[in-house]
Parts: sequence; structure tokens; C-alpha cells
Amino acid sequence: MRREKDSKKFMKEQYAKVARKQDSSYCPSNPIEQAEALGYSEQEISSVPEGAVMGMGCGNPTSLAELKEGETVLDLGCGGGFDAFLAVQKVGQSGRVIGVDMTSEMIKRAKENALKGNYQNVEFKLGEIENLPVDDDCIDVVISNCVINHSPDKLATFNEVFRVLKPNGRILVADVVTEGEFPEDVLHSLDKIWAEWIAGALGKKEYLKTIKKAGFRGVTVVAENPFSMSEMDKRLKGKIISIQVEARK
Repeated sequence: MRREKDSKKFMKEQYAKVARKQDSSYCPSNPIEQAEALGYSEQEISSVPEGAVMGMGCGNPTSLAELKEGETVLDLGCGGGFDAFLAVQKVGQSGRVIGVDMTSEMIKRAKENALKGNYQNVEFKLGEIENLPVDDDCIDVVISNCVINHSPDKLATFNEVFRVLKPNGRILVADVVTEGEFPEDVLHSLDKIWAEWIAGALGKKEYLKTIKKAGFRGVTVVAENPFSMSEMDKRLKGKIISIQVEARK
């Protein structure tokens, strides 16, 4: 438990640095370029306020979530609001988007970006994904972009997601999972930020099993790609995978 608390504290510190636009080894040197590499189009990137694109995800959940006019969407780990703003465009004025992030600096940045874009139907809340500040049975769709990986209790997170979803509500989450074992010497040789990041990842089968254990049905991997190793030790190539998963309550 002490290790989990220390890990979460460390990650909060890193995200706070990114939000304040300070140096962080977790912050891509070119967020726009990184976002394009993750599958976001130039149109999507240019449609949101400057500063919302941070390039820290591992997929593009809004492109696969099939969001509909009037739906209520919850974005876990909303960061600067990029995915939330894309979701707003799809659910329209009759819809609503809620972003949750554990870092107050990120929430501040997201709210500032929302003012820049004059978004009326999006709100951002401070909270942890293991204990969501959202009512029961009120969300149509939950999206998340490479955030659940950081949770020290992923079952608690998916239980919370199940709680807040309406009956037949759905999820589309992008995340990283592992394949095979990691040599201890490799993990110890990584920068602390990457070591913490990888240490939190589950094996692919365990990750999907956790979603099912929370009560979800129709758990399906809709996209899967090797995670870019450009910023990691090449000895981990092929052992980190980016997946996008959908499921229903």
C-alpha cells in the first residue's frame, strides 16, 4: 500500500509539471506531432483551443466510441481537455461532457482551455478514478486515454465506471498492457518516470479479465498496436502494447 501511495504521488507530481508547462520526462517534446502519431487528424487537433493537446495518450478513444447527439460522456484523466472537447463536438448542445483528473493543475488548465473555446456543456472535476465524483447511473459513455494504467487498483476503477454508467452504457478506453516478463535489470535501468509507468501496467489477459470481473459484457479489443518505444529502452520492444477496448454495462 505504501508503494502504491508513493507511486500515485510521484505521477501527480509529474502531471502537475506538465500542466504548469515545466520540464518533465513524461512530457512529449512535440505534443502535436505525438497526437498525430496516435491517430488524431489535423482537423481534430486544430478544432480545440491551443494548449489542450498534450500528446500523452496511447490512442484516440473518441474516434471509436461512436458518440451520439445528446449523450453524456465521462472522460477519465482528462488532462488539458483534448478528448473532452472532441467529445463535446460529437454530443452537441444537447449532450454533456464531464472530465475528471486527479491533478488540480490539470483541472485548472482544462477549465482555462474551456473558456478559450467557449464550451458551455463541459465541466471538469478534481477526483481520483477509483472514487469518481459522479452520481450513479448517469453516464452514457466513459472514455479514457492511457490513464487507467496508472491506477493502483484497476478493479476499483472499473467498478466505479460500472457504477456511474446507465444500464447498457458503454466504455471505450485506450490503455497500455504488457506481453511477457520484463527483466529486472531493464526495469531498474529505466528513468523513474518510465519505471513507474510500466510497473502499473497489467498483462493483456489480466486487464480484460479485470473489466469482466467488474460486471461488463461484450469486452472486445477494437484496436491494438505495438506501443512506440522511441522514448524507452529498446529491450522492451514488443512487450508494451496499446489497446483500445469497448464493453457494455
